[in-house]
Amino acid sequence: MMALRMVAPRERSRFLRFAVVGVIGAVVDFGVFNLLTSFLRVRPVYASMLSFAAAVCSNFIWNRYWTYPDSRSKRISQQIVQFAIISVIGLAIRTPIFVNLEAPLIQFFDFLHLPFVSLSPTFLGHNLALAIAVLVVMFWNFFINRYWTYSDVS
Repeated sequence: MMALRMVAPRERSRFLRFAVVGVIGAVVDFGVFNLLTSFLRVRPVYASMLSFAAAVCSNFIWNRYWTYPDSRSKRISQQIVQFAIISVIGLAIRTPIFVNLEAPLIQFFDFLHLPFVSLSPTFLGHNLALAIAVLVVMFWNFFINRYWTYSDVS
């Protein structure tokens, strides 16, 4: 019981740092996604995969050096490979979620005809689909990375 009390605040702190890193990753993800779709006219599914890759790079760096600075018994190359494997599985989870939500959400926002919102139904549908997919994958990433990639942290 005493050990649990001592570990719990540390894990809460790690989770909060992981969440901040996740927010930074989401900014990278959404920024790259919207840049690619709005300005470069990349198809949304491809833009989602590219933006995910950019966010993964950002998240690895932040997690390695800020969330888990005490994770140094594993080689960085090993952690990168583990993080990448988890991320690719996360992408495999995220992509069908995005693909299956994108069209219905665009139709939903088109149906609503929101008069006070200057954003298009396509923009809203894309971003809400991406947000839902990102949220689902965030939980996957945290738990698997904590217990596999950063398993050397006490």
